[in-house]
Formats: sequence, C-alpha cells, structure tokens
Amino acid sequence: MTDGPALRAVSATSLLREEWFLGVSVATSLVFLAFQEQLFGRLSHPLWFTVVFVWLFAVVLGSALSVVRHADHLAERLKEPYGTLILTLAITSIEVMAISAVMLHGENNPTLARDTLFAVVMIILNGMVGLSLLLGAWRRPEQQHNLQGANAYLGVIVPLATLSLVMPTFLAGPDGQDSSAPRQLILGIISVGLYGTFLILQAGRHRDYFTDDSNRHEPPGERHPHHGPVWPHAILLFAYMGPVVFLVEQLARPIDYIIETLHAPTAFGGVVMAVLVATPEAISAVRASIANNLQRSVNIFLGSVLSTIGLTVPAMLVVSQLYGHTVTLGLERGDLVMLLLTLAVSIITFASGRTHLMQGAVHLVLFLAYVLLIFQQ
Repeated sequence: MTDGPALRAVSATSLLREEWFLGVSVATSLVFLAFQEQLFGRLSHPLWFTVVFVWLFAVVLGSALSVVRHADHLAERLKEPYGTLILTLAITSIEVMAISAVMLHGENNPTLARDTLFAVVMIILNGMVGLSLLLGAWRRPEQQHNLQGANAYLGVIVPLATLSLVMPTFLAGPDGQDSSAPRQLILGIISVGLYGTFLILQAGRHRDYFTDDSNRHEPPGERHPHHGPVWPHAILLFAYMGPVVFLVEQLARPIDYIIETLHAPTAFGGVVMAVLVATPEAISAVRASIANNLQRSVNIFLGSVLSTIGLTVPAMLVVSQLYGHTVTLGLERGDLVMLLLTLAVSIITFASGRTHLMQGAVHLVLFLAYVLLIFQQ
C-alpha cells in the first residue's frame, strides 16, 4: 500500500530535478515584469548592460534547449517525420516571436527579418551541416541518408530562398526597398502554399522519404525509451515556450540599444536571433550525426531551413502590413553571392545519399567566410 505514494514522491522529485530550469525561466520573467524600468534604466553602464543581456540571452537559450529536449522525447515516441516536424515548428515559432518583438520595439529596422533569415540559413546550412558531417564522419568513412528526402527538402528550399531573398533585390524600387503590397501578398501565399504542400508529402504518402532505418546504430544508452505517455512532454514543451514569448520581448531592448545607441551593424540583431534559433537544433543534429543517425540530422537542419523560410517570411510580411513596419528582403553584394554558393554546395553535398568528412570541411569554410563577411561590411 505504501508503494504508490513512495513512487509518486520519487517521480515528483525526479521531475523537479530534471525541470529546474523552468523555475529559472518563470522567476526571470517575474523579475523583469516587476522591475522592468529599473533593470533597463541603466543600460548605458557597460557592466550592467552586459549582465542584463547575458542574463536574458542565457535564459531564453536555456528555455529553447529545454523545448528541444522535450521535442526529442516526442520524436522518439512519434517516430519520423513527426518528431522532427514538432521540433522545427516549435523553434520556428520562437524565431517568429523573437523577430516580431525586435521589429516592433524601438526604431524601424527594415532589414532585420532579412538579416535573421540569412543568418539562420548560413548558420544551419554551413555551420550546423559542416559540424554534423565532420564529427559524424570522424570515426567512419561515410554516412548514409535517404536521398529522396534530401531532394524533397532542397527542391522546396531553393525556390523559396530565391523568391524570398534573391528576387526582391532585382524588383526593388529606387529607394532600395520592395514595399509593394501585392508582391508581398503573392510571396506570402507562395511560401505558405509550398510549405503546406511539403508537409502533406512529408506526413502522408511519402513519409518513408524521411526515414532510414539502415543507418540507426546508436548505442542503447543514448536512446530514449520508446514507452510512456506523450502528454507530459507536450505540456512541458509549451510550458517552456510560454516564458520565451515574454523574455524575447525584453531581450529586444538591449539589442535595440546596441544597434541604435552604440551604432552596431544592423545585422547584429539578426545574428543574435539566429543564434537563439539555431543553437538548440544544432546540438540535436550534431548528437544524431555522432550517433550515426544522419537521417535525423538531415531532417533537422534541412527541415529547419525550410520552416524558417516557409513560415517566417509570411509571418513577417503580415506583421509589416499590420503595424506599418517596412520589410526589406533582398540580399545585396557579398551576401547574395554567399547564399547562392551555399545553396549550390548543399545540392552537391546531398546529391549522392552519402556524405564524408571533406564535405563537412567545405561547409565549415563557407561558414567562416560568412562570419568574416559580417565584419567586412
């Protein structure tokens, strides 16, 4: 008779031990809600600014990592492609909230959405892909993935990236901005339509494109158990996302201070948002690749890029129309070349269904070139 209460006590203790960061996230939200003016009133002091920025960034990133952790548990139970789909949609939601918060706070920054999209594509398709392929191939000659799945991803990523980040450059008006509402409406419809069609393919008749059981050789200790209810992880996933909605809006204030007061490059805000979005997925993708489950890595990084472009662009265009904030999407000069080069190299990398160490090195070199390009502009 005493086993039941004892088990419940052990379960509650284990839950508190595993989910302690939720308390940190909620407590941080309450502190900034109660003492907002006092905390942001001294941003002109370098030390205080650093404390506030690092505090907010760390809590938002930690919450995002917890979202990924519970999405991984759901992925183990729901199998591919549903698990990865949950992960990418959750992280994309955080990205949309973060960009919207920075856009609507402070002065209008028309290139923020573009800079964030470009940074996410560069970090994922070069940094994340390069690191995953390099570490995954360190102990084995080659890794395999489902070629049809990679082709399906890239077949949608390439046209969406071109229409969203390349075409507006050649349709821009004399002021360099493409503010045509009809064009934005068409772009939004195309993005949502193509992404929706892809989801039907991914979750429907062609779901086998995104699985590869032959490549699963993870040690038993690295796998999550496949039993147990799904709902606790789903509830905790949304519980961690709740404070993020509030905290990314608070993070927008020090970011705006850096750009507007300290005159940092306008791309800085986009890079910060991209790091918040890409880091949790990068960790999950690298772990999967090291465990010789490259298919899950491919689903994560290509799915992340696709959902970022397919969902973030329409969301930002809606925000632009509702709040009157101009959005500039077209890339310029070196950024445009880097995007086209990255897309071309990605097509070559995933063209054979096999990857090796050299391909990872090439993607990392492109990522290094992107980082250097930020400081050259």
